[in-house]
Amino acid sequence: MDRWAFDSVAAARLPGLEYVLPRLSRFADHGVLWFTTAGLLGAAGRPALRRAALRGAIGIAVASPAVNIIGKQAFRRKRPVVDLVPPMRIRWKLPTSHAFPSGHSASAAAFATGVALEAPAAVAAPVAATAAAVAFARVYTGAHYPGDVLAGVGIGALAAVGTRLVWPPRPPAARIAPAGVEVRVDAEGRGVVAVVNPGSGDGTSRILPTSTDTTIGLLERELPEAEIVRLGPDDDPDKVFREAAERAEVLAVVGGDGTVNAGARAALGHDVPLLVVPSGTFDHFARSYGIETPADAIAAYRGGRLGRVDVGSVQGPDEEQLFLNTASFGAYTEIVDRRERLEGRLGKWPALAVAAARTLRRSQPVELDVDGHRRRVWLAFVGNCAYGSPGAAPSWRRRLDDGGLDIRMVATGRRVPRARAVLAVLAGHLPLTPGYRAWRASGLELWSPADGLRLARDGEVSTMAGTIRFGKHRRALAVFCPAGERAGPG
Repeated sequence: MDRWAFDSVAAARLPGLEYVLPRLSRFADHGVLWFTTAGLLGAAGRPALRRAALRGAIGIAVASPAVNIIGKQAFRRKRPVVDLVPPMRIRWKLPTSHAFPSGHSASAAAFATGVALEAPAAVAAPVAATAAAVAFARVYTGAHYPGDVLAGVGIGALAAVGTRLVWPPRPPAARIAPAGVEVRVDAEGRGVVAVVNPGSGDGTSRILPTSTDTTIGLLERELPEAEIVRLGPDDDPDKVFREAAERAEVLAVVGGDGTVNAGARAALGHDVPLLVVPSGTFDHFARSYGIETPADAIAAYRGGRLGRVDVGSVQGPDEEQLFLNTASFGAYTEIVDRRERLEGRLGKWPALAVAAARTLRRSQPVELDVDGHRRRVWLAFVGNCAYGSPGAAPSWRRRLDDGGLDIRMVATGRRVPRARAVLAVLAGHLPLTPGYRAWRASGLELWSPADGLRLARDGEVSTMAGTIRFGKHRRALAVFCPAGERAGPG
């Protein structure tokens, strides 16, 4: 059956494809086609496409050695007979290695499957069609039997799906409870007060137009009647946001997670809905429920759909602090400190990687009482709602209104297992670390050292002393959701 199918396909003449398929097959040599596609997806700037490109590339990195080093050496199947290939295609030099399984097909399937796990259908479908064309071309050009191709496709798809074990795919957007109230939306933006942090994201660049400048231009064009307030270097953000919330029907915040945190406090205090316009480096909160670009935020405002999200709380003896994403202590706060010192020279992403590697090698555990039990805590993470991946600081959630805290902690003995812990943290799989424990709760109580406990809340570091209680304000904050966003039951 394999030989009969090969003869039928390789001997066929397909008008319009006689020249396309052989060239497509050659372009896929050594993964050039797929790594070029990955580069284009990464350059698009959308996080989902960057994740799709990375997952596809990882799939190839697993599938290609499995096929070329293990599979072909194990089976050693010969290539098809060349003289069955029509003369027009003989000029394409056929490979001399073993045939089974097809390495080209494995790479094509691995990349296409990886992209499909992360990217929207509008991107995944053409990538899948191209992968199918490459697989078909391997038979059409006489390089492989159909069985070789089918085996390669199976191995490639399995390799890409297997990446889910260590890196679960991110869901499209977290579920949010509907607000149950209406808000007046003006096409020109009347009633919107937008507070902008020019220092977010690329805001310190003096050579190229900054992302914040571009966002401001978009707001001025799309919502010309909105009031725009720029935070100055000497301004008190809490004061500026409070004053803006007092006169706003909708409070908009343009910046990263730390700026959004300040805006959320003001929106809660004055009971106004919050419009989050992402303009930072990470923007974890906005992206968690589908707001990935400033254009998405404006579309959400025009849609007028509100949802309610949980707000995490850290209560000390004298004050309460809030967090929308995570609150962390132990080694994580040292990582934040080092990142801030390095980011002016390296940029935030490289600075974060360098800071993590340096800190995790040298940091010391913190002596704490955790819910009444003495612990030596090396690294701890408290998430606002349940996070989906097993890393030290995962970035996606299925819901933003589940009423719980996601607590992950590494408590050590006298000897800190640094090498294994560093590898586990950098690999994003914290359960491999000795002393790791994870649980869900509605609250957590700590007794801090005499000099206080350093906390990182949404990337901003502060110190609290005495008894510290983590809790929740369930469904307290109203935010604008993307059109068609999934809502959980009220």
